[in-house]
Amino acid sequence: MRTLVIGGTGPTGPFIVNGLRERGHEVTIFHRGTHEIDEIPGDVAHIHGDPHFSDTIEAALAGREFDLVVATYGRIRLIADALAGRVGRIVSVGGYAIYHGFSNPRALHPAGLPVPVPEHAPLAEDETEERFSTLIAQTEAAVFRHHPTATHFRYPYVYGPYQLVPREWSIVRRVLDGRTRILLPDGGTNLSTHGWAGNLARAVLLAVDQPAASAGKAYNCGDLDQLSVRQIIEVVADALGATMETVPVPWEVAGPAKVTSVGGRYHQLMDLSRLRTDLGYTDLLPAVEALARTARWYAEHRPDASVEQRLGDPFDYAWEDRMMDHAAVSLAAWQEVADAGRPSAGERQRTASGRAFAPHPYAHPKDVNAATDHRGR
Repeated sequence: MRTLVIGGTGPTGPFIVNGLRERGHEVTIFHRGTHEIDEIPGDVAHIHGDPHFSDTIEAALAGREFDLVVATYGRIRLIADALAGRVGRIVSVGGYAIYHGFSNPRALHPAGLPVPVPEHAPLAEDETEERFSTLIAQTEAAVFRHHPTATHFRYPYVYGPYQLVPREWSIVRRVLDGRTRILLPDGGTNLSTHGWAGNLARAVLLAVDQPAASAGKAYNCGDLDQLSVRQIIEVVADALGATMETVPVPWEVAGPAKVTSVGGRYHQLMDLSRLRTDLGYTDLLPAVEALARTARWYAEHRPDASVEQRLGDPFDYAWEDRMMDHAAVSLAAWQEVADAGRPSAGERQRTASGRAFAPHPYAHPKDVNAATDHRGR
């Protein structure tokens, strides 16, 4: 089968390209050619051109025919238009920011997306309110309008080598720089769907393998297990043989420390039931192992200054130390108030050892045929 992969050198590209080759596909990649990677074998043909504009897409693909196109890069709506009637099937990639309320959580009541978000949740449709998300929704609609049997994936944040904005670097660099503390906005409890590149590629390849089951459908995708920001920091630090103390601060004052919270303040957790049910998806690697591998890769392949600029993390350790010192003072003050509001020792129940404990609201009765079963004792 003659297959074109648009992209191919980003995080998921090598996994998709090599997965197709293992399936016997004759693979060509179409990308700008600004960088090549060793993971793409020499038997893969290259078309160098810009997949972001109609004229450059047409110039690059003129006179070429493919049985399958896997479009992971460029302006997907223009690619879908250019390939209308010229390809047997298309599998395309968009983003999970497609849902109404993703980019503007307070547009929903109560604020924030449902947890988890199924594929049938309302999509963004008002450019004045949610321009970015609405454009993603329009792109997906264009894919299915031109290619009714297409399969479309709503990618989450992708982690792994070659990520243009690697969130993990904010943690990895601090470990390498000898930092032992890190600011944690809102305690790092928020959850946002992430996907290791190899796991996302597996989802795409399952759709390639099962055209009938996946035709005309859009899928959420990502790792089956999702980690909170606090857990991500713990896994990354441990992978590098370090321990990192997390210092919680309110979101409102976290400043650039918010970089570690890719999903923002509100949960952005996707429902993966359709992917598992339709295509039998399972992770290639569990999230903890995949994240640890990613951390070690960035420790060995230090990103350049341009990556840090895109990431938006100034690595201003003097400011962070001041913030963490203030956080410690504030926490001590809050603890003082909390202690003052506790009931006295005589008002609290105690165990046989004398340790105070809160009464159990559903404790088993102590007497036969007691008037009430649950007396909180």
